[in-house]
Amino acid sequence: MDAFYASVEQLDNPELVGKPLAVGGSEKRGVVAAASYEARKFGVRSAMSGVAAKRNCPDLIFVPPRFDRYREISNEIRKIFFEYTDLVEPLSLDEAYLDVTENKKGNPSATMIAAEIRKKIKDKTGLNASAGISINKFVAKIASDINKPNGQKTLSPEEVIPFLETLDVKKFFGVGKVTKEKMYRLGIYTGKDLKSQTLEFLTENFGKSGIHYYNVVRGIHNSKVKPSRIQKSLAAEHTFSENISSEIFMMQRLEEIAMEVEDRLLKRKLAGKTVTLKIRYSDFSIQTRSKTVPLFIASKELILEVVKELLYQEKMKESVRLLGISISNLNNEISKKKEVLKESIDVQLKLEF
Repeated sequence: MDAFYASVEQLDNPELVGKPLAVGGSEKRGVVAAASYEARKFGVRSAMSGVAAKRNCPDLIFVPPRFDRYREISNEIRKIFFEYTDLVEPLSLDEAYLDVTENKKGNPSATMIAAEIRKKIKDKTGLNASAGISINKFVAKIASDINKPNGQKTLSPEEVIPFLETLDVKKFFGVGKVTKEKMYRLGIYTGKDLKSQTLEFLTENFGKSGIHYYNVVRGIHNSKVKPSRIQKSLAAEHTFSENISSEIFMMQRLEEIAMEVEDRLLKRKLAGKTVTLKIRYSDFSIQTRSKTVPLFIASKELILEVVKELLYQEKMKESVRLLGISISNLNNEISKKKEVLKESIDVQLKLEF
């Protein structure tokens, strides 16, 4: 989806159409969750502080996020996906992979299917979507950004390698800021530069990731579209209107956050063993502290017991502007392992020895 959160806000409030808009944050505090294309022209982007965003764009309008509304529209869009294929892998509320190799419409053209889906989304929700069509998830993901907003790009099998050769290495899946800078230092700037390196060179400099870089620049990415993505963690966090320096006040805020986490866990019938406390200081540095407990927990009281221990684990280095709690090592991972084991046993029983 194109600037999904911001586009939904403009859809529901026509007065915001055509204006620079930031979802989340404020001109004094917080972090931008999403920005409209009008705001992006001024360099406003997600994860930017509200202060920096307002500095870049003095006319920027801030609106609070409404995740229930975004989720409602996201569900409508996914229903459209399932009209074409059951192989749908959601990445977030506004993005998904679809495998249409064999589709319910019997349409041999993935390009035509993408166009149909985008039109249906527009007709149903009033929102614009962009699409990338290619031989695997990695290339399709890159292609989806080429003609944004409200466009699509198809990269046929014979076009993939020439296209990847022209790509900046920072666009490759798995190349973050640190890896990008290391590649630049080694004289690797484009896909063509990356492709010219031997497997030995890449594994020597990038370890196991070197095998991935060697393959992906050759268009090899065999990850399947997985319809049942397992949720691995659940979190909630709050940015405060004023910095907090007292642990007592922090515990009061953390109790509210733990209540939110408990509510989300109960709604999804989940529990977890690992509790992580996230702290963003006034200098914008981030610290995380984690502890794994022997049993699955989901109640606010038990979560707070662990959080309190983590909070007092060491002295705060600065005043605090954000606190967050996340729960991972969830019980749904155990269920998934049992399913895999059951499938394995079923297969073994069917084999003749």
